[in-house]
Amino acid sequence: MIEISNTEEENVQILKVIGDVDASSSIHLDSALAEAIEKNKNIIVDLGQLNYISSAGLGVFMSYLKELDANSLKLVLSGLNEKVFHVFEILGLDQLLTIKEDLDKARAELNEV
Repeated sequence: MIEISNTEEENVQILKVIGDVDASSSIHLDSALAEAIEKNKNIIVDLGQLNYISSAGLGVFMSYLKELDANSLKLVLSGLNEKVFHVFEILGLDQLLTIKEDLDKARAELNEV
């Protein structure tokens, strides 16, 4: 189960994901990302309180890469714990997705655009 909170800043939509993202809860992550993209804002996904992510959850992030690029939007993941980051790293997703240590560094990444 996950809990997603949504915060809007000037040109950024921040999604905070808490809990576990598995096959059944990845639907909520998918909906939250789709809504953020609809608002045509850059997106930070704060994963500081994410405990576990399944392949379905990883697939959600990957499924939006082309759409983000087509809309000139950026997606930055932040705050991954070591265990979760290791999953991204093993699959090479750390090379495809922008991952920053914390929310401040994620914001800085978007401000460089």
